[in-house]
Amino acid sequence: MMNKLFSPYTIKGVQLKNRIVMSPMCMYSCFDEDGLLTPFHYTHYESRAIGQAGLIMVEATAVLPEGRISAQDLGIWSDKHISSFQQLNERIHSHGAKSAIQLAHAGRKSKVKEEIFAPSALPFDETSRIPTEVTIDEIHKVVQAFQDGARRAKDAGFDIIELHGAHGYLINEFLSPLSNVREDAYGGTKENRYRFLKEIIQAVRVVWHGPLFVRISANEYHENGYDVHDYVDLVKEMKSDGVDLIDCSSGGVVHAQAPIEVYPSYQVRYAETIRHEVNIPTGAVGWIRDGNQAEEIVRNERADLVFIGRAMLNNPYWPKRAADDLQVDIEAPRQYKRGWI
Repeated sequence: MMNKLFSPYTIKGVQLKNRIVMSPMCMYSCFDEDGLLTPFHYTHYESRAIGQAGLIMVEATAVLPEGRISAQDLGIWSDKHISSFQQLNERIHSHGAKSAIQLAHAGRKSKVKEEIFAPSALPFDETSRIPTEVTIDEIHKVVQAFQDGARRAKDAGFDIIELHGAHGYLINEFLSPLSNVREDAYGGTKENRYRFLKEIIQAVRVVWHGPLFVRISANEYHENGYDVHDYVDLVKEMKSDGVDLIDCSSGGVVHAQAPIEVYPSYQVRYAETIRHEVNIPTGAVGWIRDGNQAEEIVRNERADLVFIGRAMLNNPYWPKRAADDLQVDIEAPRQYKRGWI
């Protein structure tokens, strides 16, 4: 029986050599608050490409300086960022992997010294700063920043773009009734709360015609928040607006009302539900630890791709470990053939 985890996957003309994605994970490793890649980033991402992941996704990268989670975050708010990302993409591509970037704005969860913004002047928690409620003009500025970030990502040679709409950052803040209490065209109803993301998708699509992913928090773990069934409706809109795949995570917009029960594949059901109810490709994430587990997810059509986070921090060559779990031979990097036996 043919293994599915290591089978190619094509989305909007971009072929991945397997279904394994390095999940976007913040490294907080920039110098001088300039948002530029450092030697660490090159080593970090290239090593996972050498490790044979099909897609390497760069961490949340801020479209505006005030949109960074921390002052050490990567940025793409200026054309000065393009050349270093071009170099990174050349390295990733040289090992047969495709590349993606997650465009982001941290909203009220930003820890930078600059003024922070959110759909409503509600802090994340009692220890957080009160954000400034964005005006309509400022919303348009952020939408433009996402478009500019997408243009720079294209110029830098990325194969795929993901919009970070999860974990309580700005897009998620607009989507959620827990953080958006506006009474204008961007709040008050599910349709209005979606408007901000809709405008970002439409703006990005003007300059970007490749695969477009959105990461969502499919469960807000709060009785007054959204769950996966609410997101089914929202994802139908995203699909209509030109999104190609939904990366299904959860949590982060507020503190969970009860401890989140974490176990292997605990978030996969969100990817499975959205995939089948909306008929859109999905990515599964969350405590996917070994090859047999990942194979089960894609073979049973619970998701199309598996996003590997902590396990790939632990082992840059996680795909090799997964292949060993499944007793599958994969092509070794030429320099490592003596060891990959």
